[in-house]
Amino acid sequence: MLKKTWPLALAAPLGLAAPAWAAGTGSSTAPAGTPESAEELRDLIRTQQQTLEGLERRLQELQSGLEATAEAVEAGGTGHGADPSRTHVGGYGELHYSSLDNQLSGGDDLNEIDFHRFVLYFGHDFSDRIRFASELEVEHSAAGDGSPGAVEMEQAFLEFDLGADYVARAGIFLVPTGILNETHEPNTFYGVERNPVETRIIPTTWAEGGGTLSGRTANGFSWDLAVGSGLEVSASRNYAIRKGRQKVAEAVADDLAYTARLRYSGVPGLTLSATVQRQSDVTQGTDPAAGAATLIESNVVWNRGPFGLRALYARWDLDGTGPAAVGADVQRGWYVEPSWKPDPRIGFFARYNRWDNQAGDRADSEYTQVNVGLNYWPHPDVVLKLDLQDQSAPAGSDEYDGINLGVGYQF
Repeated sequence: MLKKTWPLALAAPLGLAAPAWAAGTGSSTAPAGTPESAEELRDLIRTQQQTLEGLERRLQELQSGLEATAEAVEAGGTGHGADPSRTHVGGYGELHYSSLDNQLSGGDDLNEIDFHRFVLYFGHDFSDRIRFASELEVEHSAAGDGSPGAVEMEQAFLEFDLGADYVARAGIFLVPTGILNETHEPNTFYGVERNPVETRIIPTTWAEGGGTLSGRTANGFSWDLAVGSGLEVSASRNYAIRKGRQKVAEAVADDLAYTARLRYSGVPGLTLSATVQRQSDVTQGTDPAAGAATLIESNVVWNRGPFGLRALYARWDLDGTGPAAVGADVQRGWYVEPSWKPDPRIGFFARYNRWDNQAGDRADSEYTQVNVGLNYWPHPDVVLKLDLQDQSAPAGSDEYDGINLGVGYQF
């Protein structure tokens, strides 16, 4: 029971009338109206007791509310079920300058500055076993109204731990193939532009809508299985693989794509990977002259002290008379890239690239390109790049030689 010595100032804010015994002036002389009979005194005490009981109830309610608020603050809650400490923000971007001379007679040179990519990452850990990850990308700085850029989701998936060695994803995911498709932040690879093999043959960045299941073993092996919306290539674009990306934008999914990758990383500094993908109709039923498509890809990443090596081979086989008529029934490419990093802040590289999107029956359709240059990292997440480019193209095609400069970051 509350005592009369509790602060009376609490009564008014809580909506209670001050007890009658508190209405005096503080003088030792009894105010007018002091009860003179025992019955009047009992009524006054009863009224005061009821007032104090009401005050006690209101104080208890206030204390309970304050305790609940304190518990929410200690847990990091916002009142909407989200914990700010579990939400993550990041991103990456890169600016390129190219000064390339076109070796094709009458062809236009390429001299441009392009903020090629601006990407924001948003993620949230719902628990220790369930996470969300996403990347929102702006390409070429401006989109819409005739601008060359685009705004698109690069990734947006939920990830579920299914035990210590198994993970499942559902949403927009990056296809598990190649070296750059899943890890392509500018400070993680050499050269201003992404290599042409992992652009023209493996259409990096390549995302699909669907799900994946991944696992690993104790002896250094890991594997990935994926099912996704698939490509939609067309005869009007010579069945070029890169042009068939649907980017999960109302993507036609009459024929899904199935991907399997096996990876070995049991030796320090060495990673070996192999991927197979199969899609029963790479045109999603729009071209009766085309059919299934199969991708076979393998790569190696090796680092030993200051020396590094990357190498990759990829090949598409497209069924049907349509792709065969333009030589697109076989599309293949490979590259090898040795590097030397004598200091954590600077590295040098050379890369030989060869690719052909019409390697079937058509003659003289192969491109080659040599890049040599360096990366400088003033900070591990910030990079400055320079490379020289020497390209050989099929007769009658644009052929660009020159210099590329770039700056990139991630956070």
